[in-house]
Amino acid sequence: MTTHADSFDCFAIVAPGLEQLALAEAQRLGLPAAIEPDGSGLAWRGDLRSVLVANVGLRIASRVLVRAASFEARAFVELERQARRIPWARMVSANGAVRFRVTCRKSRLYHSDAVAQRLGDAVTRAVPGAKVVRAKDVDEEAATGDDAQLFVVRMFHDRCTVSADTSGELLHRRGWRQATAKAPLRETLGAALLEAAGWDGSAPLVDPLCGSGTIAIEAALMARGVPPGARRKFAVERWPGVPPTLGAWVRTELAGRGAVPRMPLIAGSDRDEGAIRAAASNAERAGVQGDLTLAVETLSAAAFPEAERGWVVTNPPYGVRVGEADRVRNLWARLGQVLRDRAVGWRVALLSPDASLERQLGIPVRAVAQTSNGGIPVRLVVGEVEGNS
Repeated sequence: MTTHADSFDCFAIVAPGLEQLALAEAQRLGLPAAIEPDGSGLAWRGDLRSVLVANVGLRIASRVLVRAASFEARAFVELERQARRIPWARMVSANGAVRFRVTCRKSRLYHSDAVAQRLGDAVTRAVPGAKVVRAKDVDEEAATGDDAQLFVVRMFHDRCTVSADTSGELLHRRGWRQATAKAPLRETLGAALLEAAGWDGSAPLVDPLCGSGTIAIEAALMARGVPPGARRKFAVERWPGVPPTLGAWVRTELAGRGAVPRMPLIAGSDRDEGAIRAAASNAERAGVQGDLTLAVETLSAAAFPEAERGWVVTNPPYGVRVGEADRVRNLWARLGQVLRDRAVGWRVALLSPDASLERQLGIPVRAVAQTSNGGIPVRLVVGEVEGNS
């Protein structure tokens, strides 16, 4: 039986390059986390409450795992014997479904499907009515609302590590984004950009290339103190013995944390009318439609409030197709001109694929982190807008 007092080795998986930003928010949540030496995310020792706090409250992490077992296995007979010792019934309900994602490197047991089969046999022996579900893409299956419990298994140098997923759907799926524009930005990366910018809700925020509104909506939710996992459930809440009230208690505990006393102006604009319709629809589902000012505007016509300070946080186009380079360079140059004309003294934060485009801005910026967006390496850069000389 799993209890609130049980202690686990916990891990929050974070996109490479965003660990330091994720650590800052984990510490604000009171999680005793540290960055994993291999750079895969954050680790801490904690109880079920901490697992739920991480799932409900972390904006940048993509998944939260707890370690179920770690042991040496150089042959299948060893794997089978050790697998029978794993307390599967703590994480899988009777008649429940499980799935495995297995990677094997530098190990005698190198066949991932065979490893998954042995572990699946151990589950069905230990849990009455349990069944193993197989899928080519575990993350895609999880996105369909499948309730199968995922176990992430790593065979490395003959050591088998079995971790139970506590999240279910990936954490960027907040529950509000259904409408998207071209090349939508994941909520977790939008949150990382806001963290890099130092967004605290004390002054206006403008995204003049807002697409379907990810950055503006994340900013509004942060300013309101709405946890990213406030409106969804997590796999750990289905574990046997987990109090059904624990998740609600954690959501209530985190509600309002970090909220600002007065909502600032948060504005988003885009030349694409369909993108603004998507942003408005997403904002309504997120419950922040009244907090945003959305408009169909070209970059040159983007409105900035008169304020001594504020934030411009955006994800400009990168131009990955042949023939787009000149158009994208011109757009970045125009973005810099607009900011120098209308947002002097403001902080700017954006995603950039390379320094050559950053130079088009005419604004001194520095890289805070490096990661990838849609498979494209990007830098999270920040700077202060100076006026035209």
